[in-house]
Amino acid sequence: MTNFMTALPVILDQPTYPGDLRAKGVHFQSTYNLCRERHKIQVWLCFLVLSFLSTSTSAAPVPSTSHAHICLKDLKNAIEKSDAMLYAPSASDVKNCKMMSLRCYILELLVVIMEEEIVGPRANCIRDFNATLPKDNPVGCQPCEAYSLKNITVFLDRLNNLLEEMNTRRNT
Repeated sequence: MTNFMTALPVILDQPTYPGDLRAKGVHFQSTYNLCRERHKIQVWLCFLVLSFLSTSTSAAPVPSTSHAHICLKDLKNAIEKSDAMLYAPSASDVKNCKMMSLRCYILELLVVIMEEEIVGPRANCIRDFNATLPKDNPVGCQPCEAYSLKNITVFLDRLNNLLEEMNTRRNT
């Protein structure tokens, strides 16, 4: 259907009548040129999209942690009631894998929010922040389950420290 639509201006511009071979030849040649040009455009578009994707994934922007830090402070009283043991990377674990560690913390935090049945804007704030985090796993970073389990107090302290560090590093 798209070939018909691109060839339509050629058909309307050419004087045609039954038995006119010249008009059919012009129509075929124009359609061929349009398809050939479209193929070049498609190749260039694919090249541009792929080059954009390769640069955007390697230089993914770091989401702002200041808003997540504020949300966490608002949730602190509701979360502290939890007796869950959570994966909590230490400062030495986080050294070269800050974004991966942050994602681990946020996923654990979402589990607590669900278990404690926290609803509303405070919980949505963390969910929205989670949606902004990159989903790729950097080479050399351990999965969340490789870190030690800690109680909610240690978990919140470590998460707050990581958020503060990332926020100050972003602002400098």
